[in-house]
Amino acid sequence: MNSRFSDLDPGFPIPDFLRGLPPGGIKKVAVPVGGLLLLVLLVTTGFYQVQPEEVGVVLRLGQYSRTTEPGLRVKVPLVETVQKVPVQRQLKQEFGFRTDEPGVRTQFAATTTQLSDEAIMLTGDLNVAVVEWIVQYRVNDPYLYLFKVRGLNGTFRDMNEAIMREVIGDRTVTEVLTIGRQEIESQVTERLQALAVQYETGISVDQVILQDVNPPDPVKPSWDEVNQAQQQRDRMINEAGAEYNRVIPRARGEAEQLVLQAEGYALNRINSAEGDAARFIEAYAAYRTSPTVTRRRLYLETMQRVLPTVGQKLYVDKDTTSLVPLLPWEGLSGGVKPQMPGGGQ
Repeated sequence: MNSRFSDLDPGFPIPDFLRGLPPGGIKKVAVPVGGLLLLVLLVTTGFYQVQPEEVGVVLRLGQYSRTTEPGLRVKVPLVETVQKVPVQRQLKQEFGFRTDEPGVRTQFAATTTQLSDEAIMLTGDLNVAVVEWIVQYRVNDPYLYLFKVRGLNGTFRDMNEAIMREVIGDRTVTEVLTIGRQEIESQVTERLQALAVQYETGISVDQVILQDVNPPDPVKPSWDEVNQAQQQRDRMINEAGAEYNRVIPRARGEAEQLVLQAEGYALNRINSAEGDAARFIEAYAAYRTSPTVTRRRLYLETMQRVLPTVGQKLYVDKDTTSLVPLLPWEGLSGGVKPQMPGGGQ
């Protein structure tokens, strides 16, 4: 055997191209080959790409070293590893349902026992509601997200479910199914964010969306009937309110108008009565001073008011014994001739 292979195991296979090398030739071949392999290893494992929506968390021998920004970066091969965390992308978790293929016509996974258990919740009035919801969140601290909580995704799901059950349990089934949805979303978001900060998860909760809230399938027809009755009641209340707003203001306006008319009439009657009383007092004072003159004046004033309202008039002196025969008696007083003093005609 060649002396340059004397140290090898006799059974070790030696390639033919190495057997023809002179002494020391192996070293001359091994050094460039080793350098080439090291260069290939450095190129293939020493560079990594971080996408614009991500950051790279570098671990050196399993311990946190640094966080790198998007772009082409370098790490030490075999010593450092990189975990990429999406910090600009909005993440979500679904509860009570699963989306198989999102798109224009989204396809959902079939309901399983696990999904049903997530969605069925007990309300404050001891009724049952089926609640499906989505939580949307972002990673705001990659270090906390990766290293502070073990099994963070499962823990975060448990946090969501616990808080949702607590909030639903504080409300009646009617509030959960109808008017209380927005308040529930807001309250769950606030409590979930506070708990995420307390547990140092590195997560920022954007919003919680109640996807679908329904009564259980066995009681859904009865619930629909109750809901229709409530809608009909609300509609009748609204119609009655509209009729009230139409009739009552008009009636109030008419009542105010009648009151004003009555007040005006009363004021007019009072002023008229006061004027009549003042004139009577004045006439009485004049009558006491001069009864004959006052009596004649009142007579003349009365005749001035009465005579203009009379149609045809015939003035006869009480001392007259005969009349002119040419007077048209038939045109006076409906054809009745006046009686003359002393019985004459």
